[in-house]
Amino acid sequence: MSLKDVVSDSRPIGASFEFFPPKTAEMEEQLWAAVKRLEPLAPTFVSVTYGAGGSTRDRTHTTVKRLVEETSLKPAAHLTCVAAPRSEVDDVIRSYWRAGVRHIVALRGDMPDPDLPYAPHPEGYGSTPELVASIRRIGDFTVSVSCYPECHPSSPSIEHDLDLLKRKVEAGASRAISQFCFNNDAMARLRDRADRWGIRVPIVPGLMPTTNFKGVVRMAGRCGASIPDWLARLYDGLDRDPESRRIVASAVLAEQVMDLHRHGFDQFHFYTLNQADLTYATCRILGLAPKEHA
Repeated sequence: MSLKDVVSDSRPIGASFEFFPPKTAEMEEQLWAAVKRLEPLAPTFVSVTYGAGGSTRDRTHTTVKRLVEETSLKPAAHLTCVAAPRSEVDDVIRSYWRAGVRHIVALRGDMPDPDLPYAPHPEGYGSTPELVASIRRIGDFTVSVSCYPECHPSSPSIEHDLDLLKRKVEAGASRAISQFCFNNDAMARLRDRADRWGIRVPIVPGLMPTTNFKGVVRMAGRCGASIPDWLARLYDGLDRDPESRRIVASAVLAEQVMDLHRHGFDQFHFYTLNQADLTYATCRILGLAPKEHA
C-alpha cells in the first residue's frame, strides 16, 4: 500500500496517544508542548502511564486531572494491581471518577524491583480480570486492557494469553491495546485468533517510535517484543547521527501504519514518549487532519 492509497482510502481512521507523567519541570514543559501539538488531531483518547508498583501514582493523577480541566482531550488513566491492597486501588478508582475521568487502562503492572517475579499484594487484586470487574462495579468506566502479539514474557503460550484476554473482556473490558510489535503479520494473527476465541472487542496496535533505537531494544527485552534484523540494520552506525535516526524512524513508522492499514486495522495507539512530531506526521499520513482544517 502506497501513501497515495492510504490518503485515497475512505475508511475512517482513529488514533489514540500515550504519554507518561513528567518528573522534572523540563519534562513537564515537553509533555504539554506535545499535548498542545497533538490535541487538534482529536484523538479517540489519550492515556497516561502508571509507574512500576504505582511509583508515579500522584504524578499520573495530576497529569490526568490537568488534561480533564485544561484540554478538550478524553484522558484514560493507567492503573495496576501491583504493590497495593484492594482498598487503596479502589480509592484511586474513585478519585479518578471524582476528577472527571471516565476511562481506565487496567494492567497487571510490573514489580518495583524488575528482577523479581510478579507476585500480587496479599490483600490486593490477584489478576487484571479482577481489577477490571472492580473498576466496572465502582463506576461506568470505559476499560482498556493489554494484549501481546508475540506472547507475554511470563506467559507459557499465546493460547494462555488469549484465555486471559477473554477473561478480561468478560469482566468488562471494551478494548485491547497491544504491546508494541514490529511484526505486522503477528499483529494480524492475534486479531484473527482473538476473533476465533470469541473475543469481540477491537484489537488496537500499539506503535513505538524507534528514534532512540537502543532504548527500544532495552524495552523490547523487558516486554518480550522481537527486534527484526532488518530494523537493526537500518540503525547500524547511526548512534551519533540523531537527524538520520529521526528520518529513519519516520520512514519505519509510516511504513508500519500503512501495512497495518492494508491488514485491515483502522485504530492505532501511539506510544509518543512525550514527543509529538513523529506521531503528528504519521497521523497526517493516515488522513487525520487538525480540527480547524477538517
